[in-house]
Amino acid sequence: MTTSRLLLLCLLAAAPFAASAQGDPVKEAASRGLLRRGQESPKEHEMSPAEWRRQQLAAADKSEEIMRRAQKQPGLLAQYITMQAAYDANDERAFRLIFGQYLSWFQTWIGDYDGAARSFSIAQPAQPDDAPSPLGGGWHPRPADEVILELTKDRKAVFFNEAHSAPVTRTLTVELLARLRAQGFTHFAAETLYVKEIAELRRLGYPTSKVGFYSEEPIYGEMVRAALKLGYTVVAYDAEDAGVGDARERGGAQALYDQVFKHDPNARLVVNAGFGHIQKSGVYLGGSSMAKFFKKISGIDPLAVEQTMLIQHQRGDQNHPYYGPAMQVPHPAEPFVYVDSGNKPWTLKPELYDVSVFFPPETMTENRPSWPSLAGTRQAYSVSTDLCRNQFPCLIEARYADEGEDAVAADRTVLNVIDPNAPMSQRLLSNHGSAQSRLYLYPGSYRLNMINNSGRVVSSQSVTIAPEAKK
Repeated sequence: MTTSRLLLLCLLAAAPFAASAQGDPVKEAASRGLLRRGQESPKEHEMSPAEWRRQQLAAADKSEEIMRRAQKQPGLLAQYITMQAAYDANDERAFRLIFGQYLSWFQTWIGDYDGAARSFSIAQPAQPDDAPSPLGGGWHPRPADEVILELTKDRKAVFFNEAHSAPVTRTLTVELLARLRAQGFTHFAAETLYVKEIAELRRLGYPTSKVGFYSEEPIYGEMVRAALKLGYTVVAYDAEDAGVGDARERGGAQALYDQVFKHDPNARLVVNAGFGHIQKSGVYLGGSSMAKFFKKISGIDPLAVEQTMLIQHQRGDQNHPYYGPAMQVPHPAEPFVYVDSGNKPWTLKPELYDVSVFFPPETMTENRPSWPSLAGTRQAYSVSTDLCRNQFPCLIEARYADEGEDAVAADRTVLNVIDPNAPMSQRLLSNHGSAQSRLYLYPGSYRLNMINNSGRVVSSQSVTIAPEAKK
């Protein structure tokens, strides 16, 4: 998990530019249009850059303290409610800028993906280093999975990035793991995993809350679970005490080389990391990225797959200018990329990444987006408030029947039917009026637990998801 100071740098992680030691990271991000409206630094006549930075650092410290307090609450729902209450109680600009990202992580963990997008998002305006639009330039769209598998055939390593508050950017990676394994990839590494817990993860064969931070989110949990079941050697490389900047990036790259290629030159590696950790050149947070260090240390040129810049935002003016037009012309229904007549992939940032992925807009059914179905491999299972025994809000979790209660759930959703006069603690969730929702589950057997805001299981049931009949 990052320190409060490192969180400020996370705001820059989607942008290939330096944050000087004396500079203001949020101000620099705002100057490039990377922040949501209302997140920009106050104007010069309102406060000095030094004061604005002091407020950010104070907000980061406060955010860490609130999160530590929240994590002592019994269960994810109670933890989320603590986080949301703290956000609602403090409308200071610096606090909401910093704490919004913290809140968004908890929202992803309980399956409130739209809420996470509202709490924290990084706008994607056009930048000078953008390639020309692929529309009308001899490029045509193809499913991203097909193209990536063609590009990885002769690669020793492939690096995927993600936006930590937007788990849709994890879906393609999950979907590709089985086919990459069949292609000969042997090792899987993820930024989220704790080095000290990796042996226990391998022993259990499934992810728990203890093995990582972002992997508490169900899609990330499925990524780690799939890697284990497919026979990858799962690697943790991002040490908690690695520091920040170059020390962290170099340390991660060295750990990947030492754990994978140093003793097995024939190994092949899949990496999932956040934002610009995978950019292969240029300046990253005032120094070099993990991927750039990895390339230098190992002599291996990884395929870098950019997945964070061409996604749908809550507001259209936050989307990259290429995104809307690309959605207005025929394109695959699944994540897609553009290629030329020779199947060379298009990339938004030619100096940094090898290929850029477009994620189509989500569709909502029963208050949930469709993309957690993982390209239709997970089936929708409807749940209603009847399961909650009239205790709201109610967190519904589905765990695999053969995994322990400590396992990261396969999926989660929240139901919360209340009257307008109910206490504020029952009116905090974005889907507070929802009497029905859905879980997305692979075929198999599950335990469903319905949990109240005190962390108590109010009801349980067993569920079997049958394979869909072939059409």
